[in-house]
Amino acid sequence: MKHLVSLLSLGASLVVCAGQEQAGTPTADQAALAAEAATAAQGLGTALKAELEAALQTGGAVAALGVCRIKAPHIATRISAERGMHVSRTSLKPRNPHNAPDVWQAEVLREFESRKAAGEDPASLSYAAVVGNEFRFMQAIPTAPACLACHGERLAPDVSAKIAELYPQDQATGFRQGDLRGAFVIVKALSIRP
Repeated sequence: MKHLVSLLSLGASLVVCAGQEQAGTPTADQAALAAEAATAAQGLGTALKAELEAALQTGGAVAALGVCRIKAPHIATRISAERGMHVSRTSLKPRNPHNAPDVWQAEVLREFESRKAAGEDPASLSYAAVVGNEFRFMQAIPTAPACLACHGERLAPDVSAKIAELYPQDQATGFRQGDLRGAFVIVKALSIRP
C-alpha cells in the first residue's frame, strides 16, 4: 500500500474494492465510522492507561505486566461489545504473538513509521479504509514514559525475568520515548447492499 492517507487528519481515505486501491473522498458514513472508531480506540487507550498506572503505583512494572496479559483483553472485549466493533492492539514488535499484525496491519504500521520519520507526530497517526466488506481503522500508539519500564532499552532484572516467563517469544523491548509502539485496530463488518 503506497501513500496511505489519514481519513481524520486529511479528510481523504484509501478505499479498497476487490483488491484495487482507489483514493477518494470519504462518504459521510465512512467519516462517521472513522469518528466512532477513533472514540473506541481512545476508550481502549484510556481504560488501559488507567489500569497500567494503578498497577505501576501499587505493584510496579511486574504488576503492570499482569494488566497487559489479563486485563487488557477483557477491556478490549468490553469495548468491542459496547461499540459493535472489534477492538484490539497490534505491533511490528509484539509481546504476545496473538497480537502480531496481519499483512494489512503490518503495511499500515510501516506507513506510520515512514510518516513518523518524515516528522509527523506519532500521537496523530491514524488510518481508515474500507477493505472488502469491512471498515478498518488504526490509531498509532506512541511509547510514553511509563511504557519504558516494560518496553524500554533497560529493564529491571525482575521485569526481564517476568517477561521471559510470560512471553518467551517477546519482541517488545528496546523502545525509546516517542517511538511507535504499535496501534489500536478497530474493525467493523459492513452490511452488503444487494
